[in-house]
Amino acid sequence: MTEVNEMTTKSSKPSLNPEEIYVLVVEDNVPNFVLVARLLAFMGIQHCEWKTTGWGVVDFANTMPRVDLILMDLRLPHEDGYDALQQVRADPKLRETRVIVVTAQASSVEMEKAKQAGFDGFLSKPLDPDRFPEQIRRVLGGESVWELS
Repeated sequence: MTEVNEMTTKSSKPSLNPEEIYVLVVEDNVPNFVLVARLLAFMGIQHCEWKTTGWGVVDFANTMPRVDLILMDLRLPHEDGYDALQQVRADPKLRETRVIVVTAQASSVEMEKAKQAGFDGFLSKPLDPDRFPEQIRRVLGGESVWELS
């Protein structure tokens, strides 16, 4: 039996249209990225870029036309998700970007740590292909989604 721990709060960030947004996925595992990219495409998200490490995430993001959402693994080579989030929050262009944790390090302790670090949400791996699109729609709608499953 799987434990589901879910918390949703309304964010002050405006709603985003899936067809118009730019997503950066920071993930070092190819199958995980492919799954996320396919699920995003299924939702109509056409602009999805991939970075395999937290190192240089701001420089990479600044090569994109814009970044509306970052899906960030926590365990990454060179610099982890927490280090990458600090870089994102320090950059004036990216400071307000929604950054959601997508991690296999799923526990209530890790979720609280991510919340304290300034992430905008938390999704646990393995991702549920039936739930993920709705979770992302909620994030795009301005909700702060924190879920363990």
